[in-house]
Parts: sequence; C-alpha cells; structure tokens
Amino acid sequence: MNISHIEHIGIAVSDLDEAIAYYRDQLGLKCYAIEEVADQKVKTAFFKVGDTKIELLESTDPEGPVGKFIEKKGPGVHHIAFAVDNVDESLSEAESNGVRLIDKQKRKGAEGLSIGFLHPKSTLGVLTEFCGEE
Repeated sequence: MNISHIEHIGIAVSDLDEAIAYYRDQLGLKCYAIEEVADQKVKTAFFKVGDTKIELLESTDPEGPVGKFIEKKGPGVHHIAFAVDNVDESLSEAESNGVRLIDKQKRKGAEGLSIGFLHPKSTLGVLTEFCGEE
C-alpha cells in the first residue's frame, strides 16, 4: 500500500450546526462542503487545514455507526483517514498482514471518494480509514 498523506480526521459531533459555528467562529476555518452520506447514516461538514481536512460527522440515525459511537464514547475524534492509491489493494494488503477489516472492499464515501475501514481492534484502538479517488 502507498499512503501519501492524512486525508482527513473525522470528528463525531452531536450538533453539526453548533460544531460548524465553533470551527468557523472560534478557529477561523471555512466550511467548504456539507453532505449527507445516507448509507453511513451521517451528515458531514468539511474544513481544510493545510493539506488535511477536518470532517465533522453528525449521525442521522442513533443506530448508525456515529450514533452508536457518540452514545458509547461521546463526541470527539472518531477516525483518521489516509489517502491511498488503491483502496481495495490497500484493504487486501492490510488483511494479508493480519489486520481485521470492517470493509472487505471499497465503498462510496463523502466527496465522491472510495473508502474502506480497518477495525480498531487491529489498529491499536484507532478507527482507520483508507480513502482514494479510484
């Protein structure tokens, strides 16, 4: 696998509007996109900081992954996403190295990217995402 950079850091929030206001008004960042990803049961907002993005995640369903995360752990850092050349190949390589996967193959994510997640039980407790444009 070829990780080129940190694509984004995902942050679970209880109230997207409140979180957008904080990042905009207190930190001076500009929200450049808001998008709902229905199959992941989230609404997202993106901010760019240098070459890295911050992705705010508000659950649209308490039974969705972010809803369950917030119920169990509260708002906060949810995942780190790495940009890779090929999501499917990177998932396969990680699995062949003994990493437990959440996704066996890529799926559609926000901003039109292909994504795939590694299970935090195999990544030292950090939910890890691979992202690619393919």
